[in-house]
Amino acid sequence: MRRKGIIIVVSGFSGAGKGTLMKKLTEVYDTYALSVSMTTRAPRPGEQEGRDYFYVSREEFERRIGQDGFVEHAEYCGNYYGTPRDYVESQLEAGRDVILEIEIQGALEIRKKFPTALLLFVMPPSAAELKRRLTGRGTETEEVIERRLRRAVEEAQGIEQYEYIIINDDLDTCVKEMHSLIQGAHDTPFRNKEFIGEIRSQLEELTKGEK
Repeated sequence: MRRKGIIIVVSGFSGAGKGTLMKKLTEVYDTYALSVSMTTRAPRPGEQEGRDYFYVSREEFERRIGQDGFVEHAEYCGNYYGTPRDYVESQLEAGRDVILEIEIQGALEIRKKFPTALLLFVMPPSAAELKRRLTGRGTETEEVIERRLRRAVEEAQGIEQYEYIIINDDLDTCVKEMHSLIQGAHDTPFRNKEFIGEIRSQLEELTKGEK
């Protein structure tokens, strides 16, 4: 049986280290396709077009919304973020697992469209550590940091919607844990309904003459 790809949605508070975790995961394991999101926010220092995000104007993003060009999209802290549809669907058809790094609103939208999607929520070991990481970036004002912390308070109310939480304390440990959870998710019965149905049919065929 050819193993089909599944969507892995990774969410977490801003500053929890999702981007670093995803980068390391795809470096260590070559079985994943990391979807590049589109956004209307400006690039941060060191970020590159097509590697970190596709950066577009608000007008361009809204044009694509009208063309149903996103698997999901949401507005976060004044900017649009979305997952291009064509890339995701082509990777799934090729049998690769597609990782989407998106926030809660988009994650729940994905679950409605793709019921077999695996939802993972990345958390820091403590709230104090989260603030330290946000401050340590050195790329955002105190006002933006406070806004992100207030947003984290809201996001914390939706964590139970996810299948697993991952505490991002030690990077290498987190990468191994995440890979293990994803591989295990492939073997759950509700993600293998087609295969189970085939086995049932085969068993019924084998036992027809034995009744």
